[in-house]
Amino acid sequence: MKLMIIKNISMLLIIYSMNSYVLAGGVDAKNFDTPEQEKIYSILVSQLRCMVCQNQTIGDSNAALAKDLRRQVFEMVEKGKTEQEIKTYMLDRYGDFVLYKPPFKLKTSLLWIGPFAFLLIGLVVVFLYTRRRKKQLIAELDDTDKEKIRKLLNKEDEL
Repeated sequence: MKLMIIKNISMLLIIYSMNSYVLAGGVDAKNFDTPEQEKIYSILVSQLRCMVCQNQTIGDSNAALAKDLRRQVFEMVEKGKTEQEIKTYMLDRYGDFVLYKPPFKLKTSLLWIGPFAFLLIGLVVVFLYTRRRKKQLIAELDDTDKEKIRKLLNKEDEL
């Protein structure tokens, strides 16, 4: 009984510590002078990728670099920089990878064209496979089977 209580308490402590870690991260209280500044800030933190996490925006990430980037974006917005100026700064510093939607360039063309190319290749393979399969099925029919099919088709035409 005592062992069970100790296990339950330890599980609750583990769950509490995990939840408190999740809840404590990523909360930045920012005060802006205008609603436009707040809008620019929220757009940018949702479009810039965390270079540590790589699958999260800097607004979603709890990494130290993401916090620093949020602070830099906030400071630039406070200084009156435009959205494009801030993006240009980040692109110069971190490259195209910092954006979730990188611009279309020769270097990033595979990212934009690749999915469509693979889809097209897949469709061509499926088309060729089904076409070849139909030819094989038709070739396997003997003359009596073909005659039966013709008679059935002619009966449908008469109806």
